[in-house]
Amino acid sequence: MAWQDWFTSSRKKRYAAAHQEQDGIVSRVSAAGRGRDRTDDRLPRFQGTAADQIRGTARHSGLDRIRFHLRNAFTPSQPVLSHRMFAGRTEVLRTLIRSIEDQRLHVVLYGDRGIGKTSLLHILSQLAREARYIVRYSSCGEETDFSTMMRAIARDIPLLYHADFAPTSAEIESGRSLADLLPEGQLTVPQISDVLAKVSNTRVLLILDEFDRAHSHAFRRSMAELIKNLSDRSSRVQIVIAGVAANLTELIEHIPSIRRNILGLQVPNMSNTEVEELLHNGEKISGITFDRDAIAFISAVAYGSPYIASLLGQHAGLAAIDRGVTQVEKADVAEAINRSADEIRHRVSNFSLFQAAKAKADGHGSNLGLLARLALHYAGRLTPEQADEVIRKPGQGLAYMQTMEKEYGLLEPMPDDPAGAYHFREEGVPVYLWIELAQSHFAGSQGNAKLLDALLDQYAAAPGV
Repeated sequence: MAWQDWFTSSRKKRYAAAHQEQDGIVSRVSAAGRGRDRTDDRLPRFQGTAADQIRGTARHSGLDRIRFHLRNAFTPSQPVLSHRMFAGRTEVLRTLIRSIEDQRLHVVLYGDRGIGKTSLLHILSQLAREARYIVRYSSCGEETDFSTMMRAIARDIPLLYHADFAPTSAEIESGRSLADLLPEGQLTVPQISDVLAKVSNTRVLLILDEFDRAHSHAFRRSMAELIKNLSDRSSRVQIVIAGVAANLTELIEHIPSIRRNILGLQVPNMSNTEVEELLHNGEKISGITFDRDAIAFISAVAYGSPYIASLLGQHAGLAAIDRGVTQVEKADVAEAINRSADEIRHRVSNFSLFQAAKAKADGHGSNLGLLARLALHYAGRLTPEQADEVIRKPGQGLAYMQTMEKEYGLLEPMPDDPAGAYHFREEGVPVYLWIELAQSHFAGSQGNAKLLDALLDQYAAAPGV
């Protein structure tokens, strides 16, 4: 048995040696990890956890908490989802609700991107759900298909609300929906109309956002036919569409008779008072404050755009925190313009950046910036008369915009516009050009203090505009 003893002893030695080596490796790895952690202390860290909890305590814990809450106070890249953060738009909401509730109309909500249509729709959805409406929110895309969308909507409406089924029927007890009544294959407008016309004992609100992104003419024609059918049958299902002005025109062109069934509602720019409300809402959420000059500065540059107001509010708050204070001043707004310009530049195509730089080099920078400001205020639409005022040459505005189209590719005519209006070819360009102009005039190293003071005086003279 000596060989067995030798084998057992040898195995124990090898086992011990392996463990000793492993312990050494673990020790070295741990030491390396400790060294790495010390090195990583110099790197920026996430302030919060994935559960939206602030991490630990830092040197400026109060400022860290404000920075942490600032992300929820201003959300330029996301729609407003909370009543607490929703600013202004009271009349628009009132008109929407009355049109749906009192007049039983379908609504086409239109306006330029960044004007707040999606935020309005989310608040409308919440208010409708509070009134016990069944609300189905859908966002359209390039490949949106009528049949697929309608099946998904029908699945969200319980069979309980179909007029032909008793509340105690086996079909309802089994949890079936209106989708179970639809035939296989591609749905037609009459088929979905027949089912939705039988909705009873509730009201259904179908909200279609980003309607202008649906490129299919067949889809848009089907929606026009569905609106017509639902209206003709006095259905308890109503449709709210958010898109651009051309969507309203196209729906009516498909079926002219639906004109009396649809309200076209343009979302206007915010007033200065509403922009101020937006900033005060952010103060309540974050703990940051804005002095009067900062509010006036942001309102003047935002020019009624909730997107720009929210973007500047966020960056100005961060700039103040970086200085170690909790009150935003004019200098912080100037820094916010600089940061916003850098951020927006990356959202514009290389072609537009190149062409804009070329136009600026040719002396068109200020005119383009002012045209962009008007485009932001008038849902992207630029008339020859507005261009006349910008270039200060009566009767030459149209020729100027044609030059911007042919030589620089920045503008293009609006299809079928009776006034011969133009718009910027790329939707992100107006924000970019206006913020760049604001940067050069008010925030850059060559900023004009007198021009800024004049801008703020103009705001003070008409605070509610």
